Amino acid sequence: MENTKEISWLEMNYLSGEVRVIDCRYKLDEPDYGKRKYEQDHIPGAVYFDLEEDLSGKVKEHGGRHPLPKIEEFVSKLEKAGIGNDTVVVIYDGGEEAFASRCWWLLKYIGHRDAFVLNGGYPAWKKRNLPVTKEVPYYNIGQFAPHLNEGMVATVEDVRKVSRKESEGILIDSRSRNRYLGLVEPIDKVPGHIPGAVNYEWTEALENGRFLSDEDQHRRWEHLDKEKPLIVYCGSGVTAVPNILSLWSSGHQKAKLYPGSYSDWISYDGHEVETKEN
Repeated sequence: MENTKEISWLEMNYLSGEVRVIDCRYKLDEPDYGKRKYEQDHIPGAVYFDLEEDLSGKVKEHGGRHPLPKIEEFVSKLEKAGIGNDTVVVIYDGGEEAFASRCWWLLKYIGHRDAFVLNGGYPAWKKRNLPVTKEVPYYNIGQFAPHLNEGMVATVEDVRKVSRKESEGILIDSRSRNRYLGLVEPIDKVPGHIPGAVNYEWTEALENGRFLSDEDQHRRWEHLDKEKPLIVYCGSGVTAVPNILSLWSSGHQKAKLYPGSYSDWISYDGHEVETKEN
């Protein structure tokens, strides 16, 4: 299953009226970074989607640090960018691939077929000395009819049942090993991981800012039972998504995202955490 596009493909197609490019550059510790960078230069024709403003909803008591946006607001943003159900959408970030992947996942979730992450991101585009611009494009309003793929989402109740072995499944923690083991916790108030979860760092889906080949992705996950439900999480539902893309590329296309992730899990009284390896 094709989930990424190469720079060479976008170079040939970025000016096509049937293609729309989305810039998702962002830094978690510098919220205005991506918008500033976009205003300095970007791929011609690209529109900017912000992690906090466009790819996340308002933070509440539960739902984690980056809850899913309201679908009608996300669809409105797409339509203002001239994106319809048949538009080919290619998304890039600063080479981390996590923020672009979040946007990619949201598009898949609302039923968009032709959404892709740009392999290598903006650094790979600039490395080839391809055109950039400061010009902000304006498009005619598109028409997008969402069809939610509810099977892509794991709820906190789903996670609770798998963690407590009340239902079958595997929980995959995508954070760094030190955060998984509770040795460090720079963001969330309680260190550790959801009981029963195994650790697969999201960065291992990449090499030098590019997603591994489908063959290498398959090797990452070949020992997992394809018949068992897989639920993937991170701290807040962002860096888990490169692992979702990796799993889909390896044939595990039923892997689900727990959008609220660890920050949602620890928001509930009575939820235990672990610091041992599984």
